[in-house]
Amino acid sequence: MLALPSDASISIAGRSAGLVREDIDVVVTLPTFKRPEQLLATLASLRAQATTRRFAVIVMENEAEARAGAEAALPLFERGEMLGLVIIAHERGNCSAYNAGWQTAIEQFPNFRYLLVIDDDEIADPLWLEHMCGAAEALGADIVGGPQLPVFADPAHARWAEHPVFAPPYRETGRVPALYSSGNLLVGRNVLVAMGPPFLDLKFNFMGGGDSDFLSRSAQRGFVLGWCGEAKVHETVPARRVETDWIRARSLRNGVISTLVEKKKRAGTPFAGARVFAKSLALLIASPFRGAARLARTGSPTTALYPIHVALGRVMAEFGYANEQYRQPEKN
Repeated sequence: MLALPSDASISIAGRSAGLVREDIDVVVTLPTFKRPEQLLATLASLRAQATTRRFAVIVMENEAEARAGAEAALPLFERGEMLGLVIIAHERGNCSAYNAGWQTAIEQFPNFRYLLVIDDDEIADPLWLEHMCGAAEALGADIVGGPQLPVFADPAHARWAEHPVFAPPYRETGRVPALYSSGNLLVGRNVLVAMGPPFLDLKFNFMGGGDSDFLSRSAQRGFVLGWCGEAKVHETVPARRVETDWIRARSLRNGVISTLVEKKKRAGTPFAGARVFAKSLALLIASPFRGAARLARTGSPTTALYPIHVALGRVMAEFGYANEQYRQPEKN
């Protein structure tokens, strides 16, 4: 028997028959918003996982009215083709959806060791789950990230794969000093218990960056971060995401998030605000030179502009600029 959610903003839409909560070793959380077809493709990749670990999936529907994702996914769970739950995260926003799924995992599955995250525009390799859990064990890591490899809707856009907006931050498996994204992530239960809800700060709800902030705070608490280069997910990239305006907006947003996360990290230390602002100005001054180096190395003007846009975003954040791209997900 499933316990009722303790948070009124979360409701359980359905679950798989025969689900024994105590037997689950790994929970995979999967947020979705108006992408029912892509959600089904992601779930198919999870059904195809080659692992002996007992895992359950929590689908977090964040479109509480039409619920297209939940309606598409529920039959799979009800027929027993997928083990787990479908929940409704009634409060809109990226962070709200993640918080709902992570809180549900803690409340519904008392014995899981690892929580994994995949998005509804991603396809997991068959060994994804096994590689992620194995890396956590081999590296002694509390949190593990993995590559989100872009799959461009137009194959002619494949040249964008090495742009910093799409390229993974690391290549080799091992311990790392920082992680930035929840799009392909493992978090130990011990981390979730220690950090406590709400896990992601809701001020990042429509901007993104709540995951980067959570990962930064977790590292500050002393949790070990790792990277697994073999644990691949393949992310669908629509044509609009290689348009100049979208790339510029995402680069500026990355700069804004960098400033906000660093402000929280330095909070309570002497001259925290001044030190963050000074760093942002220094990065802005250095950015044309860094851009020129990138241009010489890659031959790509757009790639060369990336450090300039990020530095601009960092400075603009000091004056209240926030690019909330998730306010209009159809344009994201």
